[in-house]
Amino acid sequence: MTTGQLLDGKALSAKMYAEMTAQVQDLQAQHGRPPGLAVLMVGDNPASAAYVGNKEKACARVGIVSFGRHFPAETSQAELEQAIRELNQDDRVDGILVQLPLPGDHLDDVQLLLTIDPAKDADGLHPDNLGRLVRGEPGLRSCTPAGVMELLKEYNIPLKGKKAVVIGRSILVGKPLALMLLEADATVTIAHSRTDDLAAVARSADILVAAVGRPNLVTADMVKPGAVVIDVGINRIATPDGKGRLVGDVDFEAVKNVASYITPVPGGVGQMTVAMLLHNTILSYRKKFEA
Repeated sequence: MTTGQLLDGKALSAKMYAEMTAQVQDLQAQHGRPPGLAVLMVGDNPASAAYVGNKEKACARVGIVSFGRHFPAETSQAELEQAIRELNQDDRVDGILVQLPLPGDHLDDVQLLLTIDPAKDADGLHPDNLGRLVRGEPGLRSCTPAGVMELLKEYNIPLKGKKAVVIGRSILVGKPLALMLLEADATVTIAHSRTDDLAAVARSADILVAAVGRPNLVTADMVKPGAVVIDVGINRIATPDGKGRLVGDVDFEAVKNVASYITPVPGGVGQMTVAMLLHNTILSYRKKFEA
C-alpha cells in the first residue's frame, strides 16, 4: 500500500524564515530600521499565550521587532481601541494583530479589527483586505489560507481546472481559501455542517481541505484515491496519560493510505500560518517605503 507524500509545512516555513532573515537584513540596511509587529493579547488563556509566544519567537528568528502588549482580561473596549490607534500612528510598527479569542462578552473583536489600519492588518482580515481578495486585487492575505496556497505551490500541485472542496465556511479560513483557489482557476465547492451527503461531496474532490475544528471528521471513505488532502484543523484530544495531543480534522493514519499528498498535524498548515504573518509584516514594511 502506498502512502501519501507529506506536505511538510515545517520544512517550507524554515525555508521561508531563511529567506525572510536575509530580506530583513537588507531592508534594515536600506531604511535604518527592521520591520515591526505588534501582537495584542487580552487575558491569560494558556493556548493564546502559547500562540503569542510562538509568534514572538518567529519574529526574533528573522529579525522582526516585536511590540507585544498584554492587557488584563477586564480591559475595556475603549482602552483596546485606543491602543490600536496608537500603534496605527507608530512608524516603527508595520503589522498589528489582536490574538483571538478575547475573554468575556464585553469585547467586540470585529470592532477592534475595524480599528486596525488596513495597511497594517497583519492577519489579512480587515474588510478592506478581504474585499481586495474578492476583487482579485493585491493586498494583505489572510495568513492560514495563504499558507495553504504556498504549500500547494511549493509541491507543484496543479490547481487549474481541478475540483477543490473546502469543508468549512469561516471568515478566517474557509471563505478566503475558496476565493484563493478560485483565483488559481480551480473549480471550488464550499461544504459545511448542513451539506447534504458530505461524504459524496468530499469524494468528488481532487483537492480536499478540512477546516472545521472537529477531530477525525474526514475519514478514508470520504477521500478519492490520489486526492490532495489539506488538514487545517488543530484539535486537542484527551490521552490516557492526561497530557492530551493535537490532531487535525482528518483521520491521518487512514487517509494517508488513500491520498497522494497530505498535511500532518502538527507540522503542516499551522507552521505556515506564522510564516505568512511575518511575510505580511515585511510586505507592509516594503509598501510603506515604496509608496
